[in-house]
Amino acid sequence: MAKLKIRRNPTRRYEAVYIFETALEDTVIAEKLEKFHALLSAEGEITLEHWGRRALAYKIGRHENGYYVIAHFTIAPAVLPEYERALKLDGTVIRYLITLYEHELGAPKLSDEEMASRRRLNDDDDDDEE
Repeated sequence: MAKLKIRRNPTRRYEAVYIFETALEDTVIAEKLEKFHALLSAEGEITLEHWGRRALAYKIGRHENGYYVIAHFTIAPAVLPEYERALKLDGTVIRYLITLYEHELGAPKLSDEEMASRRRLNDDDDDDEE
């Protein structure tokens, strides 16, 4: 008979994307993020990436622009409902999305040698066009 391994306090790594109203000052956004993240009781550091003010891909209500912030954190899934409730009740959060963070997206970073090799290839291609 196989034994089941029971994890007492399972945690998962999440990524959250927030879009705030652009009328908010940066200090107010920082205070709101601090308040939201206090609800998480995150294990370890919460990393933030401020993308700043950008145009939305499509109009959301009366909003055409938003202030984007990306956060990475590790928490127990049981914490999410209260956290999402706080986000929904805050009128300055235009949209948010919370997903499991499994790995970095995109192509792997190139080494310096690979970058130099690609530059040489691009330079050679440019010479052929003349």
